[in-house]
Amino acid sequence: MRIRRTRSLLAVTALTALALTACENGTGTRDEGASALPETPSASAPASASPTGGSTTTPAEDGNKNGNNDGTKDNAKGGSKAPAPATRVLCNGSTTKVTAQPVPRPLNHMLLTVTNTGSKTCDLTYYPVLRFDEMQWVPRAAEETHPQAVVSLAPGESGYAGVLLSAADGSGDGGTTAEKLTVAFQGMTPNSDGGASATPALPAAGVYYDSSLTVTYWQQDREDALSW
Repeated sequence: MRIRRTRSLLAVTALTALALTACENGTGTRDEGASALPETPSASAPASASPTGGSTTTPAEDGNKNGNNDGTKDNAKGGSKAPAPATRVLCNGSTTKVTAQPVPRPLNHMLLTVTNTGSKTCDLTYYPVLRFDEMQWVPRAAEETHPQAVVSLAPGESGYAGVLLSAADGSGDGGTTAEKLTVAFQGMTPNSDGGASATPALPAAGVYYDSSLTVTYWQQDREDALSW
């Protein structure tokens, strides 16, 4: 009999505990349960990490992806830098406008003017190679007019060369009047091909020249070209 009472008391105690638990978890007091851990902010991912674990460096940090910090592009196959476009070219008939104009002073002289009509700086090398009509000889250059540096023309700038057409004292031979002039340009080495020639117009009456025909080296200033 005592055993049954004891079992009844244990059963009632268990039911009471369950009721209290249900009440505390539902509409009654809060279930204390296990003590809750304080929330901690999640650690920030490194700036260089991506959601998938890869690098998220910017194009500038990673060689600009298709390019590099210096503006050059990588070759798609070999990864080598492509050369930068040339910033200087040779002055010739395709990049300039050339005029030929006789001048009153010095006597028997003509002035060649070359104006850069391109978008890049061009270099006038050595001296102009002249050919009047179908002449079979090349006029000499006055070596004393050799400049200290190559004449360079920015877009819109002009360079000059003086031409002695004939001897003032009449000592020249084979004088004749020309109606056509061809101006050839030299390359980076003497007498090399510098590209397209120019054919500036001559006065309607033509230009008289003789065996004294001489040209100056290209000059940066008009005065220097006519001072010889």
